[in-house]
Amino acid sequence: MLSHWRQYLAISPFFLIFGVFSFFPVFYSLYLAFQRWDGLGTVQYVGLQQFRFLWDDPVFWLSIRNTLVIWVLSTVPTLFGALVLATLLHSVRRFKGFYRIALYIPNVTSIVAVSIFFGAVFSNNFGLVNAILGTVGISPVPWLSNPWLIKLVIALLMTWMWTGYNMIIYLAGLQAIPTQIYEAARLDGAGPIRTFFQITMPILRPIILFTVIISTINGLQSFSEPQVLFGSNAANPNLGGPGQAGLTTLLYFYQSAFVNNDYGYGAAIVWAFFVLIMVLVVVNWRVVQRGRKS
Repeated sequence: MLSHWRQYLAISPFFLIFGVFSFFPVFYSLYLAFQRWDGLGTVQYVGLQQFRFLWDDPVFWLSIRNTLVIWVLSTVPTLFGALVLATLLHSVRRFKGFYRIALYIPNVTSIVAVSIFFGAVFSNNFGLVNAILGTVGISPVPWLSNPWLIKLVIALLMTWMWTGYNMIIYLAGLQAIPTQIYEAARLDGAGPIRTFFQITMPILRPIILFTVIISTINGLQSFSEPQVLFGSNAANPNLGGPGQAGLTTLLYFYQSAFVNNDYGYGAAIVWAFFVLIMVLVVVNWRVVQRGRKS
């Protein structure tokens, strides 16, 4: 091993940067979850007091409910739309590369720019959507003030950004299926619908499991969308929009740690949320695996 010290030295900057900016902060945040610290004063050990307060904090549970609703409203149409688009694109003969790039572009677009765009399009008074509705005699819809419509707008934003990403993954899976399988199915008299549900879906099940897990992790970490849409900052008491309808758990963590300077409580929020994400990932994995075995 020592004979390869030059190679280890060459790759050491990555591990040093990873250790300082990723590995160490993760475990330091776990340490802070049991402390009370405002970022400047003395660190005070409080044990499980942060988690006890978290359990009785109604705003924390409100942020959990908001996050779960937005996750469901965005993940289901994202994965369904990605699978439909991948299937359609797989059957396209011409301009396949153009369609692939066009559908993937939203995923590499700045999320801040997209959030600003959606905020303008769904504005209550001057939004493009309400202007179109007004041409057919429909009164303006309070997209950014109604509690459920706020969640719907955030979910639409996330769906628009992540559908292309999942579509590329499904398309790669479809292209990896041997054409001989479909030819044999046609010879046996199987139609397109039966072929899709009895051949394509079972073969794609591991890929679907991967996208479900990734979508669960990404969907539950919504932060920039409500922050930019509703201008969340220290001077804005309605963090997450009117009635805090768009307050997600990570946005609440941001408020606790970097607005209220309560880093210990912010760390407790993050670790409690991490446990929730892991539970949901395991549940999704077991559900998909059970369907695979059956």
